[in-house]
Amino acid sequence: MRKRLAFTLLIAISCMLGQVVYSADRTKGFDAYKEGDYDNALKEWRPLAEQGDAGAQFALGLMYEYDLGDSVSNYREAANWYRRAAEQGHAEAQVQVGAMYAKGKGVPQDDGEAANWFRRAAEQGHAKTQVLLGAMYALGRGVPQDDGEAANWFRRAAEQGHAKAQVLLGAMYAKGKGVPEDHGEAVTWYRRAAEQGHAPAQRALDSLDLRYALGMPEDDEAVQRYRRVAEKGLVSAQYALGVSYFLGEGVPQDDGEAANWFRRAAEQGHADAQRSLGIMYYLGSGVLQDYVSAHMWANIAGANGNEKATEFREDVQELMTPSQIAEAQKRARECIEKAYRGC
Repeated sequence: MRKRLAFTLLIAISCMLGQVVYSADRTKGFDAYKEGDYDNALKEWRPLAEQGDAGAQFALGLMYEYDLGDSVSNYREAANWYRRAAEQGHAEAQVQVGAMYAKGKGVPQDDGEAANWFRRAAEQGHAKTQVLLGAMYALGRGVPQDDGEAANWFRRAAEQGHAKAQVLLGAMYAKGKGVPEDHGEAVTWYRRAAEQGHAPAQRALDSLDLRYALGMPEDDEAVQRYRRVAEKGLVSAQYALGVSYFLGEGVPQDDGEAANWFRRAAEQGHADAQRSLGIMYYLGSGVLQDYVSAHMWANIAGANGNEKATEFREDVQELMTPSQIAEAQKRARECIEKAYRGC
């Protein structure tokens, strides 16, 4: 958390240093922050914030939100400083105001207000927020449900190289949601994300390496052999069949069948299958899109040693409310207690 916050503040203060007035004080505050002297950083930035400096206001909001220096954690005060910066057009502050409304931190929970602030940042080209706004349109959260608008915002972020947006746009093309169904376009966007190491896209497109690593069935006869042993409960065959259906390797591509076989392997404790099932819920492929279930399976897979599941879980978590996260964690514990059956 501290490393992520340090990076965010680095961006904020870099913007501050790019302006002429108060540059010496900004530099002093930044230097103090880098040394871990948060009290002095706060001392240098507060006068700037009170004089209307948007970058300093944003930095102050971060310090109040994350309890740095003598700024005891105070979400209401954090929201106040974020808003003052956001109203001056500070994109990162607009994102934070939106997040405060989405989570009900320091302000009443209000998805409509969250979408409003996310839109302001998105319209400035903030890629991460374009993804969030696209997800809100896809889910009808704070805005009318509109797959076309979701695809539009995913595209704007994807064209900036945002891997998560690229895989979400690929999924829209694969399913014909908000855009014409187009397998070629889906592959193109999945590939762009896969080249950045994005896990769901990597699973979809790293087909050659995946096939040889898993001993994937490559023709109808091989598929039938795998199916026979999978039906008898061989977990590796169940997982391999799931990947085959997901990729359309040796069988017609079928997300529903993929999810079915991933679930059967997941219920036997197969960590890769558990993560894969979480990805299906995340994408809404073969199952209804459900971030709580996606988070739950990612949590379980991570607990069973799948390192990539932890990163995936963090991706999903960014789209969830605190209550949804708590529900997913509760369901993960219950699922483990039930030996993964009926989760």
